[in-house]
Amino acid sequence: MELEVEEKGINLLNEYSLHSLIKHLYSLPGDRFEVRVGTYIIDVVRGDILIEIQTRSFSSIRDKLRTLVKTHEVRLIHPIIVQKWVVYVDKDTGKKLGKRKSPRKGKPIDLFRELIRMPGLVKHPNLSIILYMVQAEETRIRGVKKGWRGRGYKILDRRIIGVDEVISLNHPGDYLRFLPDGLDNPFTNKMLAHEADIRIREAGWITYCLKKMGAIQEVGKRGRELLFRIT
Repeated sequence: MELEVEEKGINLLNEYSLHSLIKHLYSLPGDRFEVRVGTYIIDVVRGDILIEIQTRSFSSIRDKLRTLVKTHEVRLIHPIIVQKWVVYVDKDTGKKLGKRKSPRKGKPIDLFRELIRMPGLVKHPNLSIILYMVQAEETRIRGVKKGWRGRGYKILDRRIIGVDEVISLNHPGDYLRFLPDGLDNPFTNKMLAHEADIRIREAGWITYCLKKMGAIQEVGKRGRELLFRIT
């Protein structure tokens, strides 16, 4: 595929500060931004390496990745918010009304919530995933008419206020790091959920993805539960 530099500003509309700052945190001198590769616009191009920042669902980028890894090394950067502060502003004046700490805390295994959309693709040697574990601030406008989700606010922006950790995942074996140290081998989803202190549904996402990657294999049953063994 031929690389073409896009006009300045292309693909930057409606881009949250979270996305933009990660792009610049990861970039190096000589990198190019918003570059056309075939029919796609790439966030960052570093020589022959294509770098995409995805802050939302992987389903919207899955087909793009499947095409790009056929001809290029691709790095997918995904932020997970480990701590978020919510700032409310007045919809008319923009004046700050208050700030609170969100009770929800992200964790690295939240990645599997997105990986279930493309677990087999992770096996491709041209694809690596880089997690940014970040603290963020989200600015909201109160008093907006509620939409189908029942929200009474609109999100104006999300921005990084700190980076706790960066995790590089280059091949299927790297994803085994998310299994708890005390986990038996073989193990069931119930055992994984207990050791990792997560819901069984979340454990199922993890084992589904690891199985599709080839990092674990199904080896039978214990009662009515599937047994998995690390390969």
